[in-house]
Amino acid sequence: MPTVSVGRDRLFAALGRTYTQEEFEEVCFSFGIELDDVTTEKAIIRKEKHLDDDAVDEDEEVIYKIEVPANRYDLLCLEGLAQALRVFSREEEVPTYKLANISKESMIKMHVKPETSSIRPHVVCAVLRGVTFTEASYNSFIDLQDKLHQNICRRRTLVAIGTHDLDTLQAPFTYEALPPSSINFVPLKQAKNFRADELMEFYRSDLKLKKFLHIIENSPVFPVLYDNNRTVLSLPPIINGAHSAITLKTKNVFIECTATDLTKAKIVLNTIVTAFSAYCERKFEIEPIEVIYSDGKSYIYPDLSIYNMDVSLSYVNGTIGVSLEAEEVTDLLNRMQLRAEQSVSGDITVFVPPTRSDVLHPCDVMEDVAIAYGYNNIPKRKPASLKPLALNEITDRIKLEIAMDGFTEVLTFILGSWRENFAMLNRKDDKSKAVVVGNPRSSDFELVRTSLMPGVLKTVGHNKDHPKPIKIFEVGDIALLDEKKDVGASNRRQLAALFCGASSGFELIHGLVDRVMESIGAAFVPIGDDSGYFIKPSDEPEFLPRRQASIIYKGKNIGTFGIVHPEVLINFDIPDPCSFAELNIESLL
Repeated sequence: MPTVSVGRDRLFAALGRTYTQEEFEEVCFSFGIELDDVTTEKAIIRKEKHLDDDAVDEDEEVIYKIEVPANRYDLLCLEGLAQALRVFSREEEVPTYKLANISKESMIKMHVKPETSSIRPHVVCAVLRGVTFTEASYNSFIDLQDKLHQNICRRRTLVAIGTHDLDTLQAPFTYEALPPSSINFVPLKQAKNFRADELMEFYRSDLKLKKFLHIIENSPVFPVLYDNNRTVLSLPPIINGAHSAITLKTKNVFIECTATDLTKAKIVLNTIVTAFSAYCERKFEIEPIEVIYSDGKSYIYPDLSIYNMDVSLSYVNGTIGVSLEAEEVTDLLNRMQLRAEQSVSGDITVFVPPTRSDVLHPCDVMEDVAIAYGYNNIPKRKPASLKPLALNEITDRIKLEIAMDGFTEVLTFILGSWRENFAMLNRKDDKSKAVVVGNPRSSDFELVRTSLMPGVLKTVGHNKDHPKPIKIFEVGDIALLDEKKDVGASNRRQLAALFCGASSGFELIHGLVDRVMESIGAAFVPIGDDSGYFIKPSDEPEFLPRRQASIIYKGKNIGTFGIVHPEVLINFDIPDPCSFAELNIESLL
């Protein structure tokens, strides 16, 4: 979950009152967020630069680090967070955001050239007029852009934000896509003029910007925004131009978001303008921009329209487990910045504002009601049915039986490597079983395990100095390719048990298998009798020849047990003999 760092004193000033740390933690908990850490500016600098206490001369400003939900983009800055908490505390009404009342002819125009469709086809824009920045609000404005870039913008691949001092530019604007060699401008925080292709090389050594170069560097054309004087506003998603850089003195802010995903671009633009329109001369008013495409279609941004959602009162009450009247539900929703009223049918009509892009379904409305009501206030009740699934029921029964035999349960990784799953077990991979991870981050996690054996043997190998004997077991899922399933694979619940000691302990593992089968009511029968279970010789490469057996239950082979092959033990760095059993639990149902 994202963490927002805000100055405590500035936050309390925005909230209109002070809190003790315990009181503020309670407020955060009630609102569904969490005070994650309390630190100071000095401590943060010391940690980043590895300095001693005496080496930093900074004010001891207390910093609150607050965890917010990943889909609440409106809470990623102090302005949005403070406003949400004021509304939640009933100290402020839900703001009404509106577009400036100007004619379409008077609107600033953004013309989009057709070439942009090959790289970043969408652009949305807006203007904040009469903004008054302080150093703190200016830093918050920049920080919000960084957080959005990391979050919903997916590191600028989906959306890139550009903010400019409108008074340094001349409308109308154009959004184009040109060969890198034909784009020249002075980038932000530089004094030299660069061609776009030179800029790619220049920023390869920049720790912050080099990670965004891959988004456009291999494209024959780069996206670029110009004003009417052919002054470059920005080269998205890399860098803005120095000419239109905003400062503390900036009064009119032009915001543009280029994107490959139009929906997310609208959300990003709405998040910025709604949060910082509070600093405009006309509070909560945003000036719209007309975006005109080459096919003649035009759109007005930002889209601050409110959409309505009808939510059943019985759905809200039934899901939460409370009995609230419609008036109570509407009051709770108003505290969560969702205007609501009772409809003619007796249900709830919710008016979702542009700040709440996370509200997509009645379940989101129900969740907000539950948060505002207070999770701790919801009465506890037992579910209508507590009957477990048959597979889980038999799994728990088997676990209990094995634990009473003195075995300790282990839990190992579901993902593993090709080598551990096949070569180290003397097995050959015929490509018919293993589910492969398409883009593994490490060679240790290349596929989904087809057996519990590698994980159990690795556990013993890492604990070989543990007093003997070692008696462990695991119950877990494996995955096997299965053409009959719509996803091409199926899970199977397996049981594995291992004995490691001075002797192989084959008879102990054999006895454990008998005990497991007895616990489910399976009788031992002669070979060929399909009414119960029996064992017969097997020939698996991970076990010693003639020291292994297949477990046959109702005519099906459900597992194997035996003495682990010495070569396998060497592969897993195990110096002592071991016996191992693995069987399919689902086949016992």
